[in-house]
Amino acid sequence: MSDPEVLDRVETADHEGAAFGVYVHWPFCLSKCPYCDFNSHVRHAGIDEARFARAFAAEIATTAARIGPRTVSTIFLGGGTPSLMQPATVAAVLDAVARHWTVAPDCEVTLEANPTSVEAERFRGFRAAGVNRVSLGVQALDDAALKALGRLHTAEEALAAVAIARAVFDRYSFDLIYARPGQTAAEWQSELIRALGEAAEHLSLYQLTIEPDTPFALLEDAGKLSVPGETTARHLFDLTQEVCAAAGLPAYEVSNHARPGAECRHNLVYWRYAEYAGIGPGAHGRLDVDGRRIATAGERRPELWLERVEIGGHGLVVDETVTRAEQADEFLLMGLRLTEGIDPRRFARIAGRPLDPARVAELTTLGFVETTRAGRLRVTRAGFPVLDAVVADLAA
Repeated sequence: MSDPEVLDRVETADHEGAAFGVYVHWPFCLSKCPYCDFNSHVRHAGIDEARFARAFAAEIATTAARIGPRTVSTIFLGGGTPSLMQPATVAAVLDAVARHWTVAPDCEVTLEANPTSVEAERFRGFRAAGVNRVSLGVQALDDAALKALGRLHTAEEALAAVAIARAVFDRYSFDLIYARPGQTAAEWQSELIRALGEAAEHLSLYQLTIEPDTPFALLEDAGKLSVPGETTARHLFDLTQEVCAAAGLPAYEVSNHARPGAECRHNLVYWRYAEYAGIGPGAHGRLDVDGRRIATAGERRPELWLERVEIGGHGLVVDETVTRAEQADEFLLMGLRLTEGIDPRRFARIAGRPLDPARVAELTTLGFVETTRAGRLRVTRAGFPVLDAVVADLAA
């Protein structure tokens, strides 16, 4: 990617950190996928959505009273499976946000959805409630792979949901998981090309990783599950970059691809290290309060979170100041995921010190980072597969 292209992709870079996002976590799923380590819970009894809506509104009110006026740039309803909510519940949450903060006229409002036929029928209700973008958890376009991943839908159902999303929303995205057990490069290329034919502007493409304490981790420990090795995974990553770029959806982040201008603006709030409120069970936030950056996290267990909110107005179990050194590390960890990279001057303001020029020079010589004509430091394509090591080296 040439520097002029980078500048086009970073039209808001001069205002990094100025955006404000609201993340709302709906913690319930119909079933727990064996690879998932998110805060999601299965409840076979009915869920009192009205009670949760009131609790979300209460936590939003408490947060707003604490931080004061903000203009909301993005709202993201994640999970769990937010599309299991009734549209009226979504509307109540969005109304609560609007009661306490100013919502920008062009605010991006994303809802994560599972591509089952039942949930797809709710899309028009979500649109009426104020959602203007959906992100579909397709995960695979192969029925055997979907079954192995513990998904409850078929490839045909997923594509039907994508078609409904296309008809209802101006903006939509969907996720796929690759580097699955036994998956060949040819199979992934075919699946990816098919996905690109269905994608309008955005795809999230994640390599399967085995997270601790998940059913997949237990299977791997027992020798019953094997994911592709490092060399194969690297080949699949490179293939992904090439196929998506050729189709007009280049990577703007390690695992996310979009047509220029169609990036997920809410995720950019995270990656550009802006401020965001985390609302709901297990939700994380980064708030600016009285000149300090505060890390927050809610109680993960939904029923205990409810009780905390109903008693005290919030469900936080983490509420602590982030030191300058910690902020600097977070800024690097998040910002270097983006192909636009970071502004070293902003790092220096956050950290109280510049990046070590010797380390930058060494990583540049190795071909892992480069400096653009605009002065931004970014990780190269060769550096992305070793991103964690690059970040650790720069942070040291």
